[in-house]
Amino acid sequence: MEPDLFTAAAEDRQEKDPAASPLAVRMRPRTLEEVVGQQHLLKPGSPLRRLVGEGSGGPAGPSSVILWGPPGIGKTTLAYVVSKATNKRFVELSAITAGVKEVRAVIEGARRATGGYGKETVLFLDEIHRFSKAQQDSLLPAVENRWVTLIAATTENPYFSVISPLLSRSLLLTLEPLTDDDLRGLLGRALTDERGLGGAVTLPQETESHLLRIAGGDARRALTALEAAAGAALSKQEKEISLQTLEETVDRAAVSYDRDGDQHYDVASALIKSIRGSDVDAALHYLARMIEAGEDPRFIARRLMISASEDIGLADPTALPIAVAAAQAVAMIGFPEAALTLSHATIALALAPKSNAATLAIFAAQEDVRKGLTGPVPAHLRDGHYKGAAKLGHAQGYVYPHDVPGGIAAQQYAPETVRDQRYYRPTRYGAEARYADVADRVRERLGRTAPGGETGRAEG
Repeated sequence: MEPDLFTAAAEDRQEKDPAASPLAVRMRPRTLEEVVGQQHLLKPGSPLRRLVGEGSGGPAGPSSVILWGPPGIGKTTLAYVVSKATNKRFVELSAITAGVKEVRAVIEGARRATGGYGKETVLFLDEIHRFSKAQQDSLLPAVENRWVTLIAATTENPYFSVISPLLSRSLLLTLEPLTDDDLRGLLGRALTDERGLGGAVTLPQETESHLLRIAGGDARRALTALEAAAGAALSKQEKEISLQTLEETVDRAAVSYDRDGDQHYDVASALIKSIRGSDVDAALHYLARMIEAGEDPRFIARRLMISASEDIGLADPTALPIAVAAAQAVAMIGFPEAALTLSHATIALALAPKSNAATLAIFAAQEDVRKGLTGPVPAHLRDGHYKGAAKLGHAQGYVYPHDVPGGIAAQQYAPETVRDQRYYRPTRYGAEARYADVADRVRERLGRTAPGGETGRAEG
Protein backbone atom coordinates (compact mmCIF):
# COMPACT_ATOMS: atom_id res chain seq x y z
CA MET A 1 0.00 0.00 0.00
CA GLU A 2 1.43 3.39 -0.97
CA PRO A 3 2.00 5.97 1.78
CA ASP A 4 -1.03 8.12 2.51
CA LEU A 5 -1.54 11.12 4.74
CA PHE A 6 -4.13 9.34 6.88
CA THR A 7 -4.64 5.66 6.27
CA ALA A 8 -8.10 4.21 5.83
CA ALA A 9 -7.62 2.06 8.92
CA ALA A 10 -6.85 5.05 11.10
CA GLU A 11 -9.84 6.97 9.76
CA ASP A 12 -12.14 4.00 10.36
CA ARG A 13 -10.88 3.71 13.94
CA GLN A 14 -11.43 7.41 14.50
CA GLU A 15 -15.02 7.22 13.25
CA LYS A 16 -15.83 4.27 15.52
CA ASP A 17 -14.02 5.67 18.57
CA PRO A 18 -13.32 9.43 18.29
CA ALA A 19 -11.64 9.56 21.71
CA ALA A 20 -8.95 7.19 20.42
CA SER A 21 -7.38 10.07 18.49
CA PRO A 22 -5.88 13.20 20.06
CA LEU A 23 -8.10 16.28 20.15
CA ALA A 24 -5.76 18.07 17.74
CA VAL A 25 -6.32 15.30 15.18
CA ARG A 26 -10.08 15.14 15.71
CA MET A 27 -10.44 18.89 15.24
CA ARG A 28 -8.52 19.07 11.98
CA PRO A 29 -10.59 21.09 9.50
CA ARG A 30 -12.40 19.06 6.87
CA THR A 31 -12.78 21.96 4.42
CA LEU A 32 -10.90 25.14 3.65
CA GLU A 33 -13.77 27.09 5.23
CA GLU A 34 -12.98 25.50 8.63
CA VAL A 35 -9.31 26.55 8.53
CA VAL A 36 -8.44 29.22 11.11
CA GLY A 37 -6.04 31.95 10.08
CA GLN A 38 -4.15 32.04 6.78
CA GLN A 39 -7.05 33.76 5.05
CA HIS A 40 -4.54 35.53 2.77
CA LEU A 41 -3.84 32.10 1.23
CA LEU A 42 -7.47 31.03 0.86
CA LYS A 43 -8.92 33.71 -1.40
CA PRO A 44 -10.83 32.61 -4.52
CA GLY A 45 -8.41 31.53 -7.23
CA SER A 46 -5.55 31.04 -4.77
CA PRO A 47 -3.09 28.16 -5.38
CA LEU A 48 -4.56 26.14 -2.51
CA ARG A 49 -8.11 26.46 -3.84
CA ARG A 50 -6.89 25.43 -7.27
CA LEU A 51 -5.26 22.37 -5.70
CA VAL A 52 -8.65 21.19 -4.42
CA GLY A 53 -10.14 21.67 -7.86
CA GLU A 54 -11.66 25.14 -7.60
CA GLY A 55 -11.14 27.01 -10.87
CA SER A 56 -8.43 24.63 -12.06
CA GLY A 57 -9.83 24.09 -15.52
CA GLY A 58 -8.17 25.24 -18.71
CA PRO A 59 -4.55 25.00 -19.82
CA ALA A 60 -3.08 26.44 -16.58
CA GLY A 61 -3.02 23.69 -13.99
CA PRO A 62 -2.39 24.18 -10.26
CA SER A 63 1.18 25.05 -9.26
CA SER A 64 3.39 23.22 -6.82
CA VAL A 65 3.66 25.10 -3.53
CA ILE A 66 6.05 25.35 -0.60
CA LEU A 67 4.37 26.17 2.73
CA TRP A 68 6.71 28.03 5.09
CA GLY A 69 5.92 28.84 8.72
CA PRO A 70 6.57 27.92 12.36
CA PRO A 71 5.15 24.72 13.88
CA GLY A 72 1.48 24.46 14.74
CA ILE A 73 0.03 27.08 12.40
CA GLY A 74 -1.58 24.84 9.81
CA LYS A 75 0.86 23.46 7.23
CA THR A 76 -0.13 19.82 7.71
CA THR A 77 -3.74 20.87 8.21
CA LEU A 78 -3.84 22.52 4.80
CA ALA A 79 -2.37 19.39 3.24
CA TYR A 80 -4.98 17.28 5.03
CA VAL A 81 -7.80 19.48 3.72
CA VAL A 82 -6.44 19.15 0.20
CA SER A 83 -6.26 15.36 0.62
CA LYS A 84 -9.91 15.20 1.69
CA ALA A 85 -11.27 17.67 -0.85
CA THR A 86 -9.32 16.93 -3.99
CA ASN A 87 -10.32 14.39 -6.59
CA LYS A 88 -6.64 13.76 -7.23
CA ARG A 89 -4.46 10.92 -6.03
CA PHE A 90 -2.82 12.06 -2.77
CA VAL A 91 0.48 10.72 -1.43
CA GLU A 92 2.43 11.75 1.65
CA LEU A 93 6.13 11.44 2.41
CA SER A 94 8.12 12.70 5.38
CA ALA A 95 11.66 13.90 4.76
CA ILE A 96 12.55 12.44 8.16
CA THR A 97 12.05 8.84 6.98
CA ALA A 98 11.96 8.96 3.17
CA GLY A 99 14.88 8.96 0.76
CA VAL A 100 15.53 9.12 -2.97
CA LYS A 101 14.24 5.56 -3.41
CA GLU A 102 10.83 6.44 -1.95
CA VAL A 103 10.63 9.67 -3.97
CA ARG A 104 11.34 7.82 -7.20
CA ALA A 105 8.74 5.19 -6.35
CA VAL A 106 6.09 7.91 -5.87
CA ILE A 107 7.07 9.62 -9.12
CA GLU A 108 6.90 6.37 -11.05
CA GLY A 109 3.51 5.64 -9.55
CA ALA A 110 2.34 9.11 -10.52
CA ARG A 111 3.46 8.63 -14.12
CA ARG A 112 1.59 5.33 -14.31
CA ALA A 113 -1.52 6.87 -12.77
CA THR A 114 -1.46 9.77 -15.22
CA GLY A 115 -0.78 7.63 -18.27
CA GLY A 116 -2.97 4.70 -17.29
CA TYR A 117 -6.17 6.36 -16.15
CA GLY A 118 -5.57 10.11 -16.23
CA LYS A 119 -5.36 10.51 -12.45
CA GLU A 120 -3.22 13.44 -11.25
CA THR A 121 -1.05 13.04 -8.13
CA VAL A 122 -0.53 15.49 -5.30
CA LEU A 123 2.58 14.76 -3.24
CA PHE A 124 2.76 16.18 0.28
CA LEU A 125 6.35 16.29 1.51
CA ASP A 126 6.70 17.28 5.15
CA GLU A 127 9.94 18.72 6.59
CA ILE A 128 11.46 19.26 3.14
CA HIS A 129 14.36 21.17 4.70
CA ARG A 130 15.62 17.81 6.01
CA PHE A 131 16.14 16.57 2.45
CA SER A 132 19.69 16.82 1.13
CA LYS A 133 20.44 18.60 -2.14
CA ALA A 134 20.55 15.27 -3.97
CA GLN A 135 17.19 14.23 -2.53
CA GLN A 136 15.63 17.56 -3.53
CA ASP A 137 17.17 17.22 -6.99
CA SER A 138 15.26 13.96 -7.44
CA LEU A 139 11.99 15.92 -7.27
CA LEU A 140 12.85 18.32 -10.09
CA PRO A 141 11.80 16.28 -13.17
CA ALA A 142 8.44 15.38 -11.62
CA VAL A 143 7.67 18.97 -10.59
CA GLU A 144 8.91 20.48 -13.84
CA ASN A 145 6.90 18.06 -16.01
CA ARG A 146 3.96 18.19 -13.59
CA TRP A 147 3.94 14.44 -13.07
CA VAL A 148 3.18 15.42 -9.47
CA THR A 149 1.88 18.60 -7.89
CA LEU A 150 4.10 19.15 -4.86
CA ILE A 151 2.96 20.51 -1.51
CA ALA A 152 6.11 20.85 0.59
CA ALA A 153 6.15 22.07 4.19
CA THR A 154 9.07 23.59 6.07
CA THR A 155 9.69 25.45 9.30
CA GLU A 156 13.03 26.81 8.06
CA ASN A 157 13.71 29.65 5.67
CA PRO A 158 13.37 27.98 2.24
CA TYR A 159 15.87 30.42 0.71
CA PHE A 160 18.49 28.66 2.84
CA SER A 161 17.07 25.13 3.02
CA VAL A 162 15.48 24.50 -0.40
CA ILE A 163 17.50 24.36 -3.62
CA SER A 164 16.99 27.24 -6.04
CA PRO A 165 15.74 25.11 -8.99
CA LEU A 166 12.94 23.70 -6.84
CA LEU A 167 12.06 27.13 -5.48
CA SER A 168 11.85 28.56 -8.98
CA ARG A 169 9.42 25.81 -10.02
CA SER A 170 7.11 26.30 -7.03
CA LEU A 171 5.10 29.05 -5.39
CA LEU A 172 6.36 30.02 -1.94
CA LEU A 173 3.43 30.58 0.42
CA THR A 174 4.31 32.12 3.80
CA LEU A 175 1.96 31.19 6.63
CA GLU A 176 1.34 33.88 9.21
CA PRO A 177 1.38 33.22 12.97
CA LEU A 178 -2.04 32.48 14.41
CA THR A 179 -3.51 35.31 16.47
CA ASP A 180 -5.19 34.93 19.84
CA ASP A 181 -8.53 35.44 18.10
CA ASP A 182 -7.73 32.58 15.70
CA LEU A 183 -6.91 30.26 18.60
CA ARG A 184 -9.87 31.48 20.63
CA GLY A 185 -12.21 30.46 17.82
CA LEU A 186 -10.49 27.09 17.53
CA LEU A 187 -10.79 26.43 21.28
CA GLY A 188 -14.46 27.43 21.23
CA ARG A 189 -15.16 24.97 18.44
CA ALA A 190 -13.21 22.19 20.21
CA LEU A 191 -15.23 22.75 23.40
CA THR A 192 -18.62 22.43 21.73
CA ASP A 193 -18.14 20.31 18.61
CA GLU A 194 -19.09 16.65 18.84
CA ARG A 195 -15.75 15.75 17.30
CA GLY A 196 -14.11 17.56 20.19
CA LEU A 197 -15.28 17.76 23.79
CA GLY A 198 -18.98 18.03 22.96
CA GLY A 199 -19.79 20.57 25.66
CA ALA A 200 -18.50 18.35 28.48
CA VAL A 201 -16.58 21.24 30.05
CA THR A 202 -16.45 25.03 29.87
CA LEU A 203 -13.44 27.34 29.74
CA PRO A 204 -13.63 30.55 31.83
CA GLN A 205 -11.97 33.65 30.40
CA GLU A 206 -9.16 33.67 32.98
CA THR A 207 -8.24 30.08 32.13
CA GLU A 208 -8.57 30.73 28.42
CA SER A 209 -6.16 33.68 28.63
CA HIS A 210 -3.53 31.51 30.33
CA LEU A 211 -4.09 28.75 27.77
CA LEU A 212 -3.53 31.23 24.93
CA ARG A 213 -0.26 32.36 26.52
CA ILE A 214 0.88 28.75 26.83
CA ALA A 215 0.02 28.06 23.21
CA GLY A 216 2.22 30.86 21.86
CA GLY A 217 0.38 30.85 18.54
CA ASP A 218 0.62 27.06 18.14
CA ALA A 219 -2.80 25.49 17.48
CA ARG A 220 -1.59 21.95 18.20
CA ARG A 221 -0.15 23.02 21.55
CA ALA A 222 -3.38 24.82 22.45
CA LEU A 223 -5.58 21.80 21.71
CA THR A 224 -3.19 19.41 23.47
CA ALA A 225 -3.24 21.55 26.62
CA LEU A 226 -7.03 21.91 26.43
CA GLU A 227 -7.51 18.17 26.15
CA ALA A 228 -5.23 17.46 29.11
CA ALA A 229 -6.90 20.11 31.28
CA ALA A 230 -10.38 18.91 30.31
CA GLY A 231 -9.45 15.36 31.27
CA ALA A 232 -8.16 16.55 34.64
CA ALA A 233 -11.31 18.57 35.29
CA LEU A 234 -13.63 15.69 34.39
CA SER A 235 -11.67 13.30 36.60
CA LYS A 236 -12.48 15.66 39.50
CA GLN A 237 -16.15 15.81 38.40
CA GLU A 238 -15.76 19.46 37.51
CA LYS A 239 -17.67 20.95 34.60
CA GLU A 240 -15.40 23.99 34.42
CA ILE A 241 -11.66 24.03 33.72
CA SER A 242 -10.30 26.20 36.51
CA LEU A 243 -7.06 28.13 36.25
CA GLN A 244 -5.62 25.95 39.02
CA THR A 245 -6.47 22.78 37.10
CA LEU A 246 -4.83 24.11 33.95
CA GLU A 247 -1.71 25.17 35.88
CA GLU A 248 -1.46 21.73 37.48
CA THR A 249 -1.96 19.98 34.16
CA VAL A 250 0.57 21.87 32.07
CA ASP A 251 2.94 22.44 34.99
CA ARG A 252 3.18 26.14 34.28
CA ALA A 253 2.03 28.91 36.59
CA ALA A 254 -0.05 31.72 35.17
CA VAL A 255 2.23 34.75 34.79
CA SER A 256 0.69 38.08 35.74
CA TYR A 257 1.24 39.77 32.41
CA ASP A 258 -1.11 41.45 29.96
CA ARG A 259 0.36 41.82 26.51
CA ASP A 260 -1.87 44.80 25.80
CA GLY A 261 -1.87 46.50 29.21
CA ASP A 262 0.30 48.02 31.92
CA GLN A 263 2.17 44.83 32.77
CA HIS A 264 3.38 44.55 29.17
CA TYR A 265 5.07 47.94 29.37
CA ASP A 266 6.11 47.63 33.03
CA VAL A 267 8.00 44.37 32.50
CA ALA A 268 9.52 45.58 29.22
CA SER A 269 10.67 48.75 31.01
CA ALA A 270 12.15 46.71 33.86
CA LEU A 271 14.06 44.55 31.36
CA ILE A 272 15.67 47.56 29.70
CA LYS A 273 16.44 49.32 33.01
CA SER A 274 18.04 46.15 34.37
CA ILE A 275 20.24 45.95 31.27
CA ARG A 276 21.10 49.66 31.67
CA GLY A 277 21.97 48.99 35.31
CA SER A 278 24.18 45.99 34.33
CA ASP A 279 22.16 43.59 36.52
CA VAL A 280 22.30 40.55 34.28
CA ASP A 281 20.27 38.34 36.64
CA ALA A 282 17.40 40.81 36.94
CA ALA A 283 17.42 41.27 33.17
CA LEU A 284 17.15 37.50 32.66
CA HIS A 285 14.28 37.35 35.16
CA TYR A 286 12.23 39.91 33.25
CA LEU A 287 13.14 38.28 29.95
CA ALA A 288 11.88 34.95 31.28
CA ARG A 289 8.62 36.56 32.41
CA MET A 290 8.04 37.96 28.95
CA ILE A 291 8.83 34.63 27.29
CA GLU A 292 6.64 32.59 29.63
CA ALA A 293 3.78 35.03 29.15
CA GLY A 294 3.89 34.47 25.40
CA GLU A 295 5.30 37.87 24.44
CA ASP A 296 6.09 38.34 20.77
CA PRO A 297 9.84 37.57 20.49
CA ARG A 298 10.16 40.23 17.79
CA PHE A 299 8.99 42.88 20.30
CA ILE A 300 11.68 41.79 22.76
CA ALA A 301 14.33 41.82 20.03
CA ARG A 302 13.33 45.35 18.99
CA ARG A 303 13.72 46.57 22.56
CA LEU A 304 17.20 45.02 22.76
CA MET A 305 18.28 46.77 19.54
CA ILE A 306 17.14 50.11 20.96
CA SER A 307 18.97 49.43 24.23
CA ALA A 308 22.19 48.64 22.36
CA SER A 309 22.31 52.15 20.91
CA GLU A 310 20.60 54.07 23.71
CA ASP A 311 22.56 52.72 26.69
CA ILE A 312 25.76 51.18 25.30
CA GLY A 313 26.67 52.86 22.04
CA LEU A 314 30.38 53.00 21.30
CA ALA A 315 31.39 51.82 24.76
CA ASP A 316 30.96 48.39 23.15
CA PRO A 317 30.68 48.66 19.34
CA THR A 318 29.70 44.97 19.14
CA ALA A 319 26.49 45.48 21.14
CA LEU A 320 24.33 46.68 18.25
CA PRO A 321 25.51 43.96 15.82
CA ILE A 322 24.73 41.36 18.49
CA ALA A 323 21.23 42.79 19.01
CA VAL A 324 20.56 43.01 15.26
CA ALA A 325 21.78 39.45 14.73
CA ALA A 326 19.50 38.31 17.56
CA ALA A 327 16.51 40.03 15.93
CA GLN A 328 17.26 38.37 12.60
CA ALA A 329 17.67 34.96 14.22
CA VAL A 330 14.45 35.35 16.21
CA ALA A 331 12.53 36.19 13.04
CA MET A 332 13.84 33.01 11.41
CA ILE A 333 13.45 30.46 14.20
CA GLY A 334 10.68 31.64 16.55
CA PHE A 335 9.94 30.13 19.94
CA PRO A 336 10.94 28.00 21.76
CA GLU A 337 14.49 28.19 20.36
CA ALA A 338 14.37 31.98 20.12
CA ALA A 339 14.57 32.09 23.93
CA LEU A 340 18.22 31.00 23.66
CA THR A 341 19.05 33.80 21.23
CA LEU A 342 17.27 36.43 23.34
CA SER A 343 19.14 35.21 26.43
CA HIS A 344 22.44 35.44 24.54
CA ALA A 345 21.78 39.03 23.51
CA THR A 346 20.40 40.10 26.91
CA ILE A 347 23.46 38.80 28.76
CA ALA A 348 25.83 40.50 26.31
CA LEU A 349 24.06 43.84 26.62
CA ALA A 350 23.71 43.70 30.41
CA LEU A 351 27.42 43.02 30.91
CA ALA A 352 28.64 45.50 28.29
CA PRO A 353 30.18 48.83 29.39
CA LYS A 354 27.55 51.57 29.22
CA SER A 355 27.45 54.95 27.51
CA ASN A 356 24.53 57.15 26.52
CA ALA A 357 26.82 59.59 24.67
CA ALA A 358 25.39 58.63 21.24
CA THR A 359 21.86 59.19 22.59
CA LEU A 360 22.66 62.59 24.11
CA ALA A 361 24.54 63.62 20.96
CA ILE A 362 21.59 63.24 18.59
CA PHE A 363 19.18 64.72 21.15
CA ALA A 364 21.37 67.84 21.46
CA ALA A 365 21.71 68.19 17.69
CA GLN A 366 17.97 67.81 17.19
CA GLU A 367 17.28 70.40 19.87
CA ASP A 368 19.44 72.98 18.06
CA VAL A 369 17.70 72.24 14.77
CA ARG A 370 14.31 72.73 16.45
CA LYS A 371 15.54 76.10 17.76
CA GLY A 372 16.26 77.17 14.20
CA LEU A 373 20.05 76.90 14.45
CA THR A 374 20.42 75.53 10.96
CA GLY A 375 22.11 78.17 8.78
CA PRO A 376 23.25 77.77 5.20
CA VAL A 377 25.58 74.95 4.22
CA PRO A 378 29.10 76.41 3.76
CA ALA A 379 29.64 77.18 0.05
CA HIS A 380 32.68 74.91 -0.34
CA LEU A 381 30.60 71.91 0.86
CA ARG A 382 27.71 72.44 -1.57
CA ASP A 383 27.10 70.26 -4.60
CA GLY A 384 29.26 71.30 -7.51
CA HIS A 385 28.28 68.66 -10.07
CA TYR A 386 25.82 70.72 -12.09
CA LYS A 387 26.42 73.38 -14.73
CA GLY A 388 26.76 76.85 -13.25
CA ALA A 389 27.69 75.67 -9.74
CA ALA A 390 31.19 77.16 -10.03
CA LYS A 391 29.78 80.60 -10.88
CA LEU A 392 27.82 80.46 -7.63
CA GLY A 393 30.97 79.57 -5.71
CA HIS A 394 29.67 76.11 -4.86
CA ALA A 395 32.31 73.48 -4.10
CA GLN A 396 35.04 76.09 -4.67
CA GLY A 397 37.91 75.84 -2.22
CA TYR A 398 36.88 72.42 -0.92
CA VAL A 399 39.89 70.43 0.29
CA TYR A 400 39.67 66.69 -0.39
CA PRO A 401 40.70 65.05 2.93
CA HIS A 402 42.28 62.03 1.23
CA ASP A 403 44.84 64.37 -0.37
CA VAL A 404 45.97 65.73 3.00
CA PRO A 405 48.51 63.98 5.27
CA GLY A 406 46.60 62.36 8.10
CA GLY A 407 43.31 62.47 6.16
CA ILE A 408 41.92 65.49 8.05
CA ALA A 409 41.46 68.81 6.21
CA ALA A 410 41.29 71.89 8.44
CA GLN A 411 38.20 73.47 6.92
CA GLN A 412 34.77 74.43 8.23
CA TYR A 413 32.08 71.74 7.95
CA ALA A 414 29.23 72.91 10.19
CA PRO A 415 27.02 75.93 9.42
CA GLU A 416 28.26 79.14 11.05
CA THR A 417 25.44 79.07 13.62
CA VAL A 418 26.71 75.84 15.20
CA ARG A 419 30.33 75.72 14.06
CA ASP A 420 31.69 75.31 17.60
CA GLN A 421 28.92 73.15 19.03
CA ARG A 422 30.12 69.89 20.53
CA TYR A 423 27.30 67.34 20.46
CA TYR A 424 29.23 64.13 20.97
CA ARG A 425 30.73 64.00 24.45
CA PRO A 426 32.20 60.51 24.75
CA THR A 427 32.75 58.79 28.06
CA ARG A 428 35.92 57.00 29.08
CA TYR A 429 34.07 53.69 29.51
CA GLY A 430 35.01 50.59 27.53
CA ALA A 431 35.91 51.03 23.88
CA GLU A 432 34.52 54.58 23.88
CA ALA A 433 37.72 55.81 25.51
CA ARG A 434 39.38 55.31 22.13
CA TYR A 435 36.70 57.37 20.41
CA ALA A 436 37.15 60.11 23.03
CA ASP A 437 40.84 60.37 22.17
CA VAL A 438 40.09 60.42 18.46
CA ALA A 439 37.43 63.12 18.88
CA ASP A 440 39.87 65.28 20.86
CA ARG A 441 42.59 65.00 18.22
CA VAL A 442 40.23 65.68 15.31
CA ARG A 443 38.65 68.74 16.94
CA GLU A 444 42.09 70.15 17.70
CA ARG A 445 43.18 69.55 14.11
CA LEU A 446 40.07 71.30 12.83
CA GLY A 447 40.78 74.26 15.10
CA ARG A 448 37.45 73.90 16.87
CA THR A 449 36.67 74.92 20.42
CA ALA A 450 33.48 74.32 22.34
CA PRO A 451 31.25 77.29 23.34
CA GLY A 452 32.61 79.22 26.31
CA GLY A 453 36.19 78.50 25.35
CA GLU A 454 36.11 74.81 26.35
CA THR A 455 38.66 72.59 24.74
CA GLY A 456 37.65 69.38 23.10
CA ARG A 457 38.54 67.29 26.17
CA ALA A 458 35.93 64.57 26.77
CA GLU A 459 34.33 64.22 30.14
CA GLY A 460 35.12 61.03 32.01
